[in-house]
Order: sequence, then structure tokens, then C-alpha cells
Amino acid sequence: MGFIKGLIKGLKPGGCHGGGRMHVEGLKKLVLVGSPNVGKSVLFNNLTGSYVAVSNYPGTTVHVSRGRGKIGREEFEVIDTPGMFSLRPITEEERVARLILLKEHPEVVIHVTDARNLERMLPLTLQLIEAELPAILDLNMMDEAERIGLKINTERLEEELGIPVVATVSTIGKGVDLLKTRVEEYVRY
Repeated sequence: MGFIKGLIKGLKPGGCHGGGRMHVEGLKKLVLVGSPNVGKSVLFNNLTGSYVAVSNYPGTTVHVSRGRGKIGREEFEVIDTPGMFSLRPITEEERVARLILLKEHPEVVIHVTDARNLERMLPLTLQLIEAELPAILDLNMMDEAERIGLKINTERLEEELGIPVVATVSTIGKGVDLLKTRVEEYVRY
């Protein structure tokens, strides 16, 4: 059993709700994870249409954003977690993000990455896969990656990882519709 399985073992379902929470009871959960400054909050706004319900995780000063977003015919509770580099937490932010992933049982986890630094960010993707979390890899900032000459074969990466991979530029909404389609397909099957 890998260390990820050991992290999950013994956790009981439960919420991570702070004050100011809107009614999302019964909605499927979509969780955004990734390092700081990769565009998670911009993608959150694209998926929810606004900034909504920022609250502290109980017992901490760590902020978690929650909103509602419609993808296809399904409404989701969209959760923007604090920045994390690993499922093996070092900081309080990483601990909170991991707890949300492991205790709230999301239907889909979007790992938002900076496409320019994909090699540094893939270890978290691999940890999500090893933990058997329903992950989608979002290669964000593709415009900046292409500007410096990087070419990423998303089909090959998807084939190698065994999870959906989508390229986006969330600041202008490029690729976000495709990401929504992939979320809809992933949750349906």
C-alpha cells in the first residue's frame, strides 16, 4: 500500500465548511488543486461566473473559495483549494487542500498546472492518480508555454497518464469550454 492509500485510510466523510456558505447540499463536488499562481482562481471564476463564498477552513486562517457552477446539465459545488505541491503536506494550506480532497469525496479533481513548468508539477498529478482520485490535468497558461517554444502533446500525455488532459488559457477563457466538456464526460462515465 502506497503512502497515499495510508493517508486515506481511517478518514471519515465530513465537511470542511466555514461561515458564509451558500446552499450546495446534494451537488456534486468539483475541486481545483495546484501550486500557487497557476490560475486556479481565474478558472474558479470561469466555472462559477463570479467570486463567491470565501470562508476560513474550520480551526485555521486558510481561505477556501466555494461556488456553484453549471457544467452541461449538471450543477456542481466548485471548490478552489489553497495552493499545494504535494499530498504529503508541509504547510497548513497543503493540509487543508488535502483534507478537502480526501474527506469531501469530489466527483472530479482538476489539477491546474502552469504548462511552462509541467515537469515540476507532474508529481502532484501522479499522486492524485495513485490516490485514485478522479483527476483531470489542466495545462494552463499554454499561450505562455508556446511563446517560449514549448510544445506539449496533450493526446500523448493523456494516453501515458490515463486521465483526461486539457490545454487552457483561463485568463481569456481559451480551452475552458473543452475542459467543461471533459468534466461532463468524466463524471458521466
